[in-house]
Amino acid sequence: MTAREAVIKTFINENFLLENPVAEELYHRYAEPLPILDYHCHLSPEVIAENRRFRSLAEIWLAGDHYKWRALRANGVPERLITGDAPDWKKFEAWAATVPHTLGNPLYHWTHLELRRAFGMDVLLSPKTAREVYGRAGKMLKGKDFSPLGLLESSKVAVVCTTDDPIDSLGHHARLARRKNPATRVYPTWRPDKALAVGDVKAWNGWVDKLESVSGKSVDSFKSFLAALEARHAFFHKMGCRLSDHGLERIYAEPWDDRAVETCFSSLRSGKTLRGAETLQFQSALLYWLAALDHSKGWVQQFHLGALRNNNTRLRRSVGADAGCDSIGDFGQARPLSRFLNWLDEGGQLAKTIFYNLNPADNEIFASMCGNFQDGSMPGKMQYGAAWWFLDQKDGIKSQLRALSNLGLLSRFVGMVTDSRSLLSYSRHEYFRRILCNLLGEDVRKGLLPDDLELLGKMVRDICFFNARNYFKLPLGRAAAGFQKN
Repeated sequence: MTAREAVIKTFINENFLLENPVAEELYHRYAEPLPILDYHCHLSPEVIAENRRFRSLAEIWLAGDHYKWRALRANGVPERLITGDAPDWKKFEAWAATVPHTLGNPLYHWTHLELRRAFGMDVLLSPKTAREVYGRAGKMLKGKDFSPLGLLESSKVAVVCTTDDPIDSLGHHARLARRKNPATRVYPTWRPDKALAVGDVKAWNGWVDKLESVSGKSVDSFKSFLAALEARHAFFHKMGCRLSDHGLERIYAEPWDDRAVETCFSSLRSGKTLRGAETLQFQSALLYWLAALDHSKGWVQQFHLGALRNNNTRLRRSVGADAGCDSIGDFGQARPLSRFLNWLDEGGQLAKTIFYNLNPADNEIFASMCGNFQDGSMPGKMQYGAAWWFLDQKDGIKSQLRALSNLGLLSRFVGMVTDSRSLLSYSRHEYFRRILCNLLGEDVRKGLLPDDLELLGKMVRDICFFNARNYFKLPLGRAAAGFQKN
């Protein structure tokens, strides 16, 4: 064994992140064999439906990955080698030179987990190894196992829920749904953020015009606007959608007057910008109605709250949105979230709900809020969602699990999501499962939990797969064969 091989074997080895025997057994016996139910991601349904092949490791690994883009910029890499027109090799070379500088950042873990799990490479990526890694991966990407569907199957992904605009035709989803006995079933998720984005009146009106066209309904009032949205919601339901998702700074929950909302709609359609109070009234009325619609169809609603988006105007103009210029926001979350959920609960219209925070200062606020609106109708109806975005690293995952464990029922948690645009990101489920098992193993070592592997093992299996299966009730792909029952 060479010195370099020895370093690799003591880094991403079989017991990576597992620091005691109980953790090792919980992971290898109970967590590792389970398939993945990825109920929130940003994978492209078009790329999956076409089973599109990737020309290089740079394309599959770097394109669209704003985590890596931020690291590259922090390392002094010019934009041409990040999102610009540089050749694939040059972009990958810049990434390989950056990776050694990510020591201590979760990107270092993810990079080497992905190299090992997807490509079987036990190598530390650096300028010295860049050519070897790029060449070997390039050859492997030509094989059928490295198509989008092949990668999903090899990662044991039974379900993927993408993120889709209400005006999307869902043609790619229709194509995917026609496959017989697929390893991975792919479902749309209703993401109506643009219906609420009235800050840019011109863009909003352009979107409403498209909604009018695809719904086949004239939109000349708030009432007809809702009718068009409801038609699309029904279409999404027909196409297998059972989840909605909202990406908001915070919940909109200001009292409103129906006539005032109609006036706001008319103003918007005439191209007028709403004032602050008017904007909140309009958004609050619409968000409440959307949530009630989800409840009427038996859907799960998700709220991703707390991102301060598009901070860098220069990059927004040159690269566009989702360029890696978002950060954690410090918005007041508790009062509007409580008011919104209470309105729905009082009216008997509160759907199964998952909410995710981006500011770690809100962990206990979100975890405790769940308990206010559990109604006994099912286990874990209200879910404090997985550590998200800037928090989906070791410390953030542990903090989310601790907050949920201290203030709710960790055993009813529906587990991890990738929230990713990359088909190589499924090792994040492994990362989460290892951290979960180690957390429980440490508590056993300290005498805080009983040394009962059967009891703890069931809890691990439920969190990693079975709770999500029972909560979402989505038909599963062949990758879950043998896991249809507990």
